[in-house]
Amino acid sequence: MKANEQTQQQIERAIRKIAQKFPSDEDTSILTDIHLRASQDSGELLAFDDDVKEITRCVVEEWIDNKDDNFYQEITTLLRNILKRMRNTVDNLGILKPYSFTLENDDRENIAELYVADDETIIIDGDLMEGLDKDLDSFFDKLMKEGK
Repeated sequence: MKANEQTQQQIERAIRKIAQKFPSDEDTSILTDIHLRASQDSGELLAFDDDVKEITRCVVEEWIDNKDDNFYQEITTLLRNILKRMRNTVDNLGILKPYSFTLENDDRENIAELYVADDETIIIDGDLMEGLDKDLDSFFDKLMKEGK
C-alpha cells in the first residue's frame, strides 16, 4: 500500500495534535508513552497515553475497510517514516525521556515499536536487519576455519 499525500498529511496532523497536548517546556514531568491504535475497519488512527486516555484521533480514509493481510506491516513502515521525518517535533514533546511511540491493533495488542525519543536509542527497521543472521553465521564460520 503506497500512502497517498492526503494520508500522510492526516497522520502528520495527528502527530502535531499530540505535540500540542504535550508542549515542550522547562518543567517536563509527564511520564508516558504514546500508543497509536489503527483500525482497518473504521480507518481511525487514535493516540492514547499509558492510562488509555485518548489524546487525539483522526480518520485515514485510505484505511477504511482495508482487508490487506499485511496492513499493520505496511503502516508500521509508513508511521516510522513520518515520525522520523517529524523528528524535531517528536523528540521535543513535554514528556520525560525516554518515551516511545508504539503501534497497537484494535484489541490493544502491541504490533510494533515505532519510535523511541531518547538521545541514545534508535529503532532499526526490520528491512535493515533482514539476512543479518545468515551474514553473522557465515562470518562466524569463516572465523572458525581461520582459527584452526
